[in-house]
Amino acid sequence: MVNKTKQLTVLKPPLKWAGGKRWLIHELQKYWKKHQHQRLVEPFCGGLSVALGLKPEKALLNDLNPALINFYKQLQTGLQIDIDLLNDEKAYYHCRELFNQLNGDPTSLQLVAQLFYYLNRTGYNGLCRFNKKGGYNVPFGRYKTINYQTDFSHYQPVLSQWQFRNVDFEQLDIDRADFIYADPPYDTPFHQYSQQGFNWHDQERLAEWLSTHKGPVVLSNQATDRVKTLYRKLGFRLRYLDAPRLISCKGNQRQAVKEVLALRGF
Repeated sequence: MVNKTKQLTVLKPPLKWAGGKRWLIHELQKYWKKHQHQRLVEPFCGGLSVALGLKPEKALLNDLNPALINFYKQLQTGLQIDIDLLNDEKAYYHCRELFNQLNGDPTSLQLVAQLFYYLNRTGYNGLCRFNKKGGYNVPFGRYKTINYQTDFSHYQPVLSQWQFRNVDFEQLDIDRADFIYADPPYDTPFHQYSQQGFNWHDQERLAEWLSTHKGPVVLSNQATDRVKTLYRKLGFRLRYLDAPRLISCKGNQRQAVKEVLALRGF
């Protein structure tokens, strides 16, 4: 029990993830602490920083990116990386081609997870991007050095307690007492984080779906005028924060943007 608690304290997100919400954990804990005995539901779990930061006993974690969810399911089994992890352009594009050939093959799930990790760590600026045909198309990252990890067994005790899904958020089996934290793709022109994409119609569907939940809800998104209007009309209370922008034209630059928290049930 002591070892598991220690792991919960120090465990970091296993992937680089543009737009991750590690910076938001302190704010979310203000709402989570009164509901921490409940199940955490994330319709868009992304890089897993929120779940690992809040440390729920029970969690339902979903994402439309099947390769991402497969990676987490492999972590639940104690994933070990045994492919070559080379910070080399030729090796990167070879592995990207192999990943695109095997992604979705039920007989290659472990290898696909290893390739996904390698591409994530080696590709440009922590991006995860797919074209409309489902092909991973992030270019080589050109880092000087990369600290790769090969042993993920320390994630297994924590993630084995959580449930992972790969469905549209409306298909999730939600209980009225669940604590929902929703972090959809930002309301920006770019929304091709998965093959399906996520457009304004999806933003509206999400807002309507969240508004019907009987339990506590926290949503975060970029504070655009139409996002603020949408959630205000549905009766959410809005809070505003300065957020670090994690994607920029140069990897060492960050721009402050306004983030909105839409709150319900508090």
